[in-house]
Amino acid sequence: MSTLQRSTVDEAAEQSPDVRAAPPPSPAERGRGGGRGFSSALRGGGRVTGLDGLRTVAVLLVIVYHVEPDLVPGGSIGVDVFFTISGFVITRLLVSEYARTGGIGLWSFYRRRWLRLMPALLVMCAVTAVLSVTFALPLFRGAWMAALLAAGSVVNLVRAGDSGTYSDLTAPLSHTWSLGVEEQFYFAWPLLLLVLLRYARARTALACVAVLCVLPVLWRTVLWDPSAAHRIYNGPDTRADQLLVGALLALVLARLRADDPRLELLRRWAGRLCLPALALLGLIAWQIPITEVSGWNPVWYTVGFLVAALLTACVVAALELSPESWPSRLLSLSTPVWVGRNLSYGMYLWHYPVIRLLHDLGVRGDALLQTGVAATLVAALASYALVERPLARRARHRVRRMEPVVVPERSPAL
Repeated sequence: MSTLQRSTVDEAAEQSPDVRAAPPPSPAERGRGGGRGFSSALRGGGRVTGLDGLRTVAVLLVIVYHVEPDLVPGGSIGVDVFFTISGFVITRLLVSEYARTGGIGLWSFYRRRWLRLMPALLVMCAVTAVLSVTFALPLFRGAWMAALLAAGSVVNLVRAGDSGTYSDLTAPLSHTWSLGVEEQFYFAWPLLLLVLLRYARARTALACVAVLCVLPVLWRTVLWDPSAAHRIYNGPDTRADQLLVGALLALVLARLRADDPRLELLRRWAGRLCLPALALLGLIAWQIPITEVSGWNPVWYTVGFLVAALLTACVVAALELSPESWPSRLLSLSTPVWVGRNLSYGMYLWHYPVIRLLHDLGVRGDALLQTGVAATLVAALASYALVERPLARRARHRVRRMEPVVVPERSPAL
């Protein structure tokens, strides 16, 4: 999963300290940044705890799928869920920054993303490379090359070029393909979003993003052929609609004022559709072999990715707008929220090499699933405690030192 990508797509990391700690916007800032139709982005900005719980469910689906694919043949849909969450969270942060300041700090954004995602990834790549050159492990043979490709966020591009079965070049770290898709999206999307926010009216910007959501579907339809399955599954262009659907939802919420009747209509329908959407996502995970040759392939590899994104968007909208609903309360329980917030990215990073290591050591069957989940949690906890949390604290400390002292203006009445 990608990305597990908390949002890596992680929202604490994605919700950068400098964004959350910023002082309220001045009237001048509101006029400069919020006058183009997205000032409602200033309304929210807090964490949506239900999203963290949804991340936990998604990463567990992916882990079970990689260990026992017969249990959840469509478990890779957890990656699709992460893509849409990431697009939503990242866009919400960017449009909120634009509404507050009238711009987007691209260098600051790229730096935050690098610090959030890359150090933990590089540690995992280094450990995998050491295993490959130190021990005679069959499933880690040549893993040092896979580690180099993963560190460069290009595993998805290499896999997209495989027309037959996947080559052994990326096999030890093949799960990092989704991180490549997200990193490539993170590079291009803020630039495009900045252009839309700066030069287009709000309605025009929304229409442009909606069109962009449809283009990958048309492109996949043109490309579709059984021999093009790897190209479609791994391409950043052919998977962009899943991230863009989340981005479109974030822009719609930033557009609608609190007193807009359309916001209430969206809240009502998101609440009604949340449970059916979750049920359909679960049914897909249970019954549709997404990554295997089947009669579902022509449908899934053309419109299926967009369907998964729309279902996820229904759930995300309900979690954002109806935090008191019972699906939101269930996903907001403290344990899944803490795991999703702090460990989901590390779990995604480490589960695949951990499972391959256990397999090489002779662990099989139910023991592989149980031991694999336990060992993955240990590795993710170590990554969180030794790499991710120290860097996050350092970043927050740096932001606090750089923050200016804000002196409240005197009231005209005084």
